[in-house]
Amino acid sequence: MKVYISGPMTGYKDFNRPRFNAAATELRAAGIDVVNPAEHGEDGPEKEWAEYLRADLILLLDCQGIAMLPGWGTSRGAVLERHVGTELGMDVRPLDEWFRP
Repeated sequence: MKVYISGPMTGYKDFNRPRFNAAATELRAAGIDVVNPAEHGEDGPEKEWAEYLRADLILLLDCQGIAMLPGWGTSRGAVLERHVGTELGMDVRPLDEWFRP
């Protein structure tokens, strides 16, 4: 199963990349195939929020699950990603629940 990491980025120092990267490391150590949006789109000039969301949704649609980072409910992008995942029948749960048997 491929799992997308979703959480708040806008308004965070370095767009919260350290937290996304730490989650990716944890999930990969548990044997989970991970898609980390913080690993994509870092090159070039900064884009508009909608451009990032479009690119992230493309990544999300190739996954079967979503790991929600703490604070996701305050992020309009993460709320939209969760909504899309839920409506498509993906396995959507908080990050810590991906480590339970």
